[in-house]
Amino acid sequence: MAEEEHEVYGGDIPDEGEMEGDVEMARADEDALKLQELDDMKKRLKEMEDEASALREMQAKVEKEMSSVQDPASVAATQASKEEADSRSVFVGNVDYSCTPEEVQQHFQSCGTVNRVTIRTDKFGQPKGFAYVEFLEVEAVQEALLLNESELHGRQLKVSSKRTNIPGMKEYSGRRFNPYSGFRFGRPYPSPYFYVPFGYG
Repeated sequence: MAEEEHEVYGGDIPDEGEMEGDVEMARADEDALKLQELDDMKKRLKEMEDEASALREMQAKVEKEMSSVQDPASVAATQASKEEADSRSVFVGNVDYSCTPEEVQQHFQSCGTVNRVTIRTDKFGQPKGFAYVEFLEVEAVQEALLLNESELHGRQLKVSSKRTNIPGMKEYSGRRFNPYSGFRFGRPYPSPYFYVPFGYG
């Protein structure tokens, strides 16, 4: 059989000079791309530094304002105003969940002028079942205490004078029983999963 000639498809084979020119162009494109990326990174770094300095200035400003707010004289004044408002207020427990502030206000209207009614709610906006009623006159508190065990929406209300919360102070509630402490009445008891040294049957 005669040898067949193989044809080269796709045109002529480029010579070495053309290939070197293509490689140099590719390198030049890569270098230009890297320089562009480097410039972009420098711009972003500059923006981040500007934002950081702006944040530092804002933080310093807020700290300065906070230190001026925590002035002992202003804290004492706000505490005194809280105590004065609490002396004109009563706590109302066992309030029906469907009660509105207007209904609570009407119930206590006979005691004196009601300044504000606050029905406490949880984080979902559901009533907790108690309220605070603030009067304009201190004398109205004594009248409101007489409405203890009166009925509103078919429930007996528990009315008592409102106590003032002192910041940083908690009422001491004694130790509660901890079932995981490992002691019951001063004696240790075994854990529920203990080793039995003998087998069954």
